Amino acid sequence: MRRTVTPADLARAVMAVPPFARDAAGDMSDAANGAIIRHLEAGGVSTILYGGNALVHHWPMSRYADWLDRLTALVAPDTWLLPSVGPDGGKLADQAEILRTRDFPVALLLPMGPPLTREGMMTALRNFHAGSGVQLLIYIKTDGYIAAADLDTLCAEGVVFGVKYAVPRSDGARDAYLDAIIAAIGAERIISGFGEPPALPHLADYGLAGFTAGCVCIAPALSMAILRALQAGDRARAEALLQPLLPLEALRGEINEIRVLHEAIRQSGIADTGMIIAPSSPIPDRDRGRVALAARSLLEAEQEFRAAEIA
Repeated sequence: MRRTVTPADLARAVMAVPPFARDAAGDMSDAANGAIIRHLEAGGVSTILYGGNALVHHWPMSRYADWLDRLTALVAPDTWLLPSVGPDGGKLADQAEILRTRDFPVALLLPMGPPLTREGMMTALRNFHAGSGVQLLIYIKTDGYIAAADLDTLCAEGVVFGVKYAVPRSDGARDAYLDAIIAAIGAERIISGFGEPPALPHLADYGLAGFTAGCVCIAPALSMAILRALQAGDRARAEALLQPLLPLEALRGEINEIRVLHEAIRQSGIADTGMIIAPSSPIPDRDRGRVALAARSLLEAEQEFRAAEIA
């Protein structure tokens, strides 16, 4: 696992956000999570975040340290592994103590909810960094969640590493909040935060450094090719490469992003993800066939793309 990173590493690879696989007893499945990680790494992905798709906000604190240690043992030496922290102040304090004795350079801050104040949030973030030595990637999902000026201050202090930006906007609408954050901390510290489709305008129109994704867990080489096309300014190629991912993305949007991805990884045959963590639940039986077809079709497209790249 990489122990030192810079903002330039946000552009190095797609930040994969995999589901978390468990065994029949509810413990982490090293074999299944290892299979997902190896599939990602074989497709060129070297940045892996355990966040919302892994339901980290519902991990028991009694298992948090053990599960992170076991994930660390599964990744390649040059893979950047990010844990998630929060979303509440109590977990943030406990997790700072756990991470202080480990080697994670950056952690994702899951979106914090009320009750909180501007001053209180900044204090909590500063206290976490002081207690852990770990910088924060701020996950922004709502307009005005944290002021751009506050991000600038916290970046200058070394508390904040960057931003995972996932505020939905209507097609074609200019995002004033994103513009303000870019002006404050620079586009090189910001990644698009909700999959491949929104990444196209985020990278092409705003110059963001990279993006996070879930479908990358099935199609890492395709997703990496989308990133490289966008970085090269070739939006048309990125659009073409995106097409095989759209059926599964549509089902994620229709049913549920996290639950569909958990099932899709299992149906693709990459790994048996097991029972999803409560209070979430499996997708309805009526939807399994559609998810299976989309997942297997995407994996087939991934395999064909890899073969064509080698030829």
